[in-house]
Amino acid sequence: MTACIVGWAHTAFGKLETETVESLIIRVANEALDNAGIGPDDVDEILLGHFNAGFSPQDFTASLVLQADPRLRFKPATRVENACATGSAAVHQAVRAVKAGDARVVLVVGVEQMTKTPGPEIGKNLLRASYLPEDGDTPGGFAGVFGKIAHNYFQRWGDQSDALAMIAAKNHKNGVENPYAQMRKDFGYDFCRTESEKNPFVAGPLKRTDCSLVSDGAAALVITDTATALKMKKAVAFRGHAHVQDFLPMSKRDILKFEGCTRAWGKALGDAGIALSDLSFVETHDCFTVAELIEYEAMGLTPEGQGARAILEGWTQKDGKLPVNPSGGLKAKGHPIGATGVSMHVLSSMQLMGEAGGIQVKDARLGGIFNMGGAAVANYVSVLERLR
Repeated sequence: MTACIVGWAHTAFGKLETETVESLIIRVANEALDNAGIGPDDVDEILLGHFNAGFSPQDFTASLVLQADPRLRFKPATRVENACATGSAAVHQAVRAVKAGDARVVLVVGVEQMTKTPGPEIGKNLLRASYLPEDGDTPGGFAGVFGKIAHNYFQRWGDQSDALAMIAAKNHKNGVENPYAQMRKDFGYDFCRTESEKNPFVAGPLKRTDCSLVSDGAAALVITDTATALKMKKAVAFRGHAHVQDFLPMSKRDILKFEGCTRAWGKALGDAGIALSDLSFVETHDCFTVAELIEYEAMGLTPEGQGARAILEGWTQKDGKLPVNPSGGLKAKGHPIGATGVSMHVLSSMQLMGEAGGIQVKDARLGGIFNMGGAAVANYVSVLERLR
């Protein structure tokens, strides 16, 4: 355990019309430092997770963190990007800096503002996280990419519409109690399962309730070495962590296996010296419900092709044997790309500190996080444990 989370901040996710990328960054940077009980002078390094890809006209955003306080001036600040895993990429880079002894205190911020971008441009921006020579003309953008994955999964393993609807219903139900969630409404299984005017098919077998939301939002963390953390009021340790990168073209791999996800989970759990069954909960990357379904298999919860068992038999419900996405996941909470991975670490830390309110998992002791960039291309896993 070489790094610990000692403070955090999180905005509500949604359509934040009065905010800008800059205002969101400033807000969570200051709130995270306050939450940790330290000042800007204590920060050794700043890392910003911001995907952008055309969402914001302002690029070169790492230095915007310095706007939070004049005392951050001259601190090293770097923007980190790895598609939808951008937030976790920044978090893991902070852990590496602390582990290497290059920094004692690192401020990590994740941010995205997507809703001010016209709909057709949103699709083009997101599709840039796919392999354009193969997928650049996919109808429906990134939803179309996962629509193809879902179609192929159904062909190999049978129609999984019931399982996808149950995943969507679970995550929306969980999101009702998350004050940061963009959509706090329990739609129920029947609505999620049935095609309707309000829930049309979007791509392949995926309906609107199978797709995560276009969102604005930000989150931040303060990460320190363990010795420093043990002198502070709270400490959530990285017991294990892993990053595995896979080929970008889906044609070079079996896209239904999410092999990078499997390898990342195996390495992180091995580093932590635990089994998947030791975890109290998991926050996983449900950009589309079929992603969560395949991730059940990739993390080792079920054998290949049997992911539906985990949801149909209630294993991943909030009171199940391994609650998955008690926050509501990307499906209900929202998915402001650069902020997502940071948000997962914030909410998991709150769970472990017993500060998660209505989304609290009983007796949470160990938390697992999986954040994915592209279609299982960038794969990040963290295993967190409360130290104090």
